[in-house]
Amino acid sequence: MINRFVPDIYQKSIYDIDYKKLKKHGIKCLIFDLDNTITPVNIKNPPKKVKDLMEDLKNMKFKLIIVSNATKKRVEPFKDILCIDSSYLSLKPLKRKYQKILKVYKFKESEIACIGDQLLTDIWGANKMGFLSILVNPIGKIDFALTKLNRALENTIYNSLDAKELLKKGKYYE
Repeated sequence: MINRFVPDIYQKSIYDIDYKKLKKHGIKCLIFDLDNTITPVNIKNPPKKVKDLMEDLKNMKFKLIIVSNATKKRVEPFKDILCIDSSYLSLKPLKRKYQKILKVYKFKESEIACIGDQLLTDIWGANKMGFLSILVNPIGKIDFALTKLNRALENTIYNSLDAKELLKKGKYYE
């Protein structure tokens, strides 16, 4: 049961992921969480470093999608400025928005990687769908109220995963 929270890959940030390796393994679509994955929650527009990464990934022919539990107002500036698709109020870890992506873009489960900072939403959601799950550390110290609750529960999960030697914070792997 605890295995559902174990990511396939764990890296420090979105900038440390080996995207060339993902491409070689058949990944065609990258689903990014927004808050504390791409940018801290208090940043309203994507910084240059994010823009540059997204352009590089587009040049590698990845389909890029932001899937966030945040509101349309929060997600839209990133969608528009980065010129990528998005889904807001996604209710991760529920499957509905992920299933829509499979249907609309005609990807196989094995062609999608999900990148996020939360075990309870991003990693569990990706694992439920059979997508490659990639955990990154949260990049900001501020969280929304619901996320603060999730983080408290996540600490218990991290402790269980660490005790079973399934995942240790700060011990990165591909």
